[in-house]
Amino acid sequence: MRPGPVIGLCVQFAMLALLSAAVGLGHAGWAAGSLYAVGSWALLTRAMHTAGLVAFGPADLVTLTRAALTGCVMALTAASFAGDIPVPVLVGITVVALVLDAVDGKVARRTQTASAFGARFDMEVDAFLILVLSCYVAPAAGPWVLAIGTMRYVYVVATWVLPWLRGQLFPRYWRKVVAAIQGIVLVSAAADVLPRPVVAVALAGALALLAESFGRDVVYLWRRRAVTAGRARGQAPAVVDYSERARA
Repeated sequence: MRPGPVIGLCVQFAMLALLSAAVGLGHAGWAAGSLYAVGSWALLTRAMHTAGLVAFGPADLVTLTRAALTGCVMALTAASFAGDIPVPVLVGITVVALVLDAVDGKVARRTQTASAFGARFDMEVDAFLILVLSCYVAPAAGPWVLAIGTMRYVYVVATWVLPWLRGQLFPRYWRKVVAAIQGIVLVSAAADVLPRPVVAVALAGALALLAESFGRDVVYLWRRRAVTAGRARGQAPAVVDYSERARA
């Protein structure tokens, strides 16, 4: 047992209880939030064991807070399928989670505690938040919006079939910009304060940018597939720079 994931589990249920008392979650919200809490605890415990970590660093605690906020967004999203929810609460929680995304990296650098585990933890929280927001927006904007949230997971599945996609990517700031755009556009769509045509164009533009970002990486890795294949046959495995890969 690692203390960090246990703390995260307790914090998540505490947040869900406060959220339920304030605005109500219903059975669907509680079921989704509880599933997320237990699943996060299990995955984090396994990841820490694999990485040989015993405790979280300062930046990991910030990311853990973002993960708990994401769990609240997931609970509200699930509750929205069963009835009305207070949209300003969902938007507010999401905005805080997105703002904190710019904090954990700075904390890691200033405390010199950056790690592959922390970068991967950060990326997974980002990706799941985008997926949840896509699910919330899709009923109003159309099911095609789910492509924004699922693209990263489709990429991961593709790496199981195509080993050359596991190659190392070069650092590119544009990936971070595209990832940030996804969150901003989706939370704007969730707030429902802009005309529907404007929201549709913004979502389509965000999806196009995401497809371009992933597409450029795929082309790059395809051209370097011989190097990746050589590593797979016995050389040192490629290390994916999760802090630079698109997070959405």
